[in-house]
Amino acid sequence: MGFERKSTQLKNEQATVDIELSDVADLKEGNAEDRRDMMRMGKAQELKRNFRFLSIFGFSMILMQSWEAVISLSSIGLTNGGTAGSIWMYLVCWAGFGFVNVSMAEMSSMAPTTGGQYHWVSEFAPKRHQKFLSYVMGWMCVLAWQTGCASTAYIAGSQIQSLVALNYETYVPQGWHGTMLSIAVNAFSVFFNVALARKLPLIEAGLLTIHVFGFVGIMVTLWVLAPRTPAVEVFTTFNDGGGWGSIGGSTMIGIMSGIYPLLGADAAVHMSEELQDAAKTLPRSMIWTTFFSGAFEYVCAFLGKGWVMLITFCSCLGDINEVISSPTPFITVFHNATQTKSGATAMSAFVIVMTVAGNLTGVATASRQLWAFSRDQGMPLSGWFAHVHPGYNLPINSIITTLIVTVLLTLIPIGSPVALNSLTSLGTNAILSSYMCSTGCVLWRRLTGLPLLPSKFSLGRWGLAINIISEMFLVVFFVFAFFPPVPEPALDLMNWNILIYGVSVIGSLVYYGLSARKRYVGPVEYVRKLD
Repeated sequence: MGFERKSTQLKNEQATVDIELSDVADLKEGNAEDRRDMMRMGKAQELKRNFRFLSIFGFSMILMQSWEAVISLSSIGLTNGGTAGSIWMYLVCWAGFGFVNVSMAEMSSMAPTTGGQYHWVSEFAPKRHQKFLSYVMGWMCVLAWQTGCASTAYIAGSQIQSLVALNYETYVPQGWHGTMLSIAVNAFSVFFNVALARKLPLIEAGLLTIHVFGFVGIMVTLWVLAPRTPAVEVFTTFNDGGGWGSIGGSTMIGIMSGIYPLLGADAAVHMSEELQDAAKTLPRSMIWTTFFSGAFEYVCAFLGKGWVMLITFCSCLGDINEVISSPTPFITVFHNATQTKSGATAMSAFVIVMTVAGNLTGVATASRQLWAFSRDQGMPLSGWFAHVHPGYNLPINSIITTLIVTVLLTLIPIGSPVALNSLTSLGTNAILSSYMCSTGCVLWRRLTGLPLLPSKFSLGRWGLAINIISEMFLVVFFVFAFFPPVPEPALDLMNWNILIYGVSVIGSLVYYGLSARKRYVGPVEYVRKLD
């Protein structure tokens, strides 16, 4: 174990020498700023920098899927909150994540590394807590992205299954059908990420076009063909479908329908070592992704793609109870609007294609996060996960592992769909934990007057206020992500997230105490100290 750590240190030291000797920009090393950042962090450049601003912007937009996720997950907010609750809670979430993502954009400019949050914690936390906190956040990030991939694949598989049921009346859906479709979706994503990885930036830019034009096409179709609910009802009708006995409480439970579509802006961070001029491009991509997820050009002013689509969707629901009870609400709404299976199929195809594309980008992000944490000796079998195939310049072992994890997790719904929901909820709380901890560390440095790293994007004098507001929103989001959809739920409706989250944290601590603490030193040990 000591030999592995020494090898990592020697490898990074040699990378520093190589960077210092070269000042010529190329596809793998990036520009001079990229090389200086890698040198400061003591990391070897092992991946090719194929991404530019447009492709990484498209990558983030497709993964977050603002309007697609809004209608795919609409039943959560419609049940607890109704149309009014869904609309106003989404706006609250967009405002909150605006502060959160700007805070992370500043950190990404200071330290543009694939490790992301756990690396930032290692650099910015109090010295005596750097190693421990960084390790826990590394585990949280790995869990978040791995379970997120499984969740996206399962959603895509379920959507395909619902579309088949719409077009073939004799088809009887089975739980294992959705699992096999989920595995097929993820297998395609893994194949693409290995065999066609060099085309990924180009494909992401093309998918961004589908994302935008699909939004316009579906929204206009609903405006023209769907039955319309009066605006007064849409914006003022709240619903306590969960039976909480309080409109306010029920609406806060339904806030998850606004959180899910806005999670994942850090995806670009985990691709930073494949991005040209990362310190400058990363914060731009994260900020513009948040803006476009909330504000679609100047035509929509402050109304985001997600918000505009949500308002349109809520205005065209028809019978809300029919929509909520449907396995795939947006297909029901599309069918009611067009009154034809072919029309609903054509509209649904846009959403399903983008959901599959979201899984494709999710596999890339999850595998890079696993690779980065293993590179710092944070995982069991770290050497195997951190191996980069010399012919592909890709962490193929980590990519394949992401497929294996998805296969195992998507087998769960055959026996219990509730268990998978709890596991995917674990991903939400895990990623929120990493946001809270990394932002909190920067906030601590600002409050104590300790220096921060120089960066191309700085919050300046507004940094303290933005970090505080970010933490306030994150705490609220984190707490409500643990709530079940109904009070006093039966076992089949219980949100087991808090149990799984606790077991995951305890499990990582046990492994840390038994083994990882002897090998894992934290990224800060390889970089120039701040104080």
